[in-house]
Amino acid sequence: MAVDKFLDRIDDLLEEAWNLPFTGGKRMIDVEKIRNLLDEVRLNLPQEIKDAKNIVADREEILKDANIEAENLIKAAEDRARKMISEQQIVISARERANEIVTDAHSKVRATERAVVEFSEATLKRAEDALVAAHTDIKNTRNSIRNRRSDNNSTRQ
Repeated sequence: MAVDKFLDRIDDLLEEAWNLPFTGGKRMIDVEKIRNLLDEVRLNLPQEIKDAKNIVADREEILKDANIEAENLIKAAEDRARKMISEQQIVISARERANEIVTDAHSKVRATERAVVEFSEATLKRAEDALVAAHTDIKNTRNSIRNRRSDNNSTRQ
């Protein structure tokens, strides 16, 4: 029987007790019945207390497990945050390096374009000079031929 039921029976015995006249509300009870019920309470009380202690221990164990799990979740979140920050740093470094490579490539392209223009201008200048020289040689040769023909015509006349 549960302790509450024994306590209820004690309460019932107190209610059923006879009032003693002229005592200011004192009552007469069967002491033996009360002692038996108190013994029953004492016999049953340790189990109730054990149950309560078990409940408290279970509660403490649940809280301990919950705290451990919370700490693990926090640690995992912190680790993930560190990893994400590290990955972000890698991405930032990669972008910076890519920008450096692109900038270097643009510089090399501009230098190559300048070199190509200079080479082309030099080559075209040499070709122009060669054509001017060839044109001059052709003119001179034509003039020389004309002059010979005029000389030949004047000597024949």
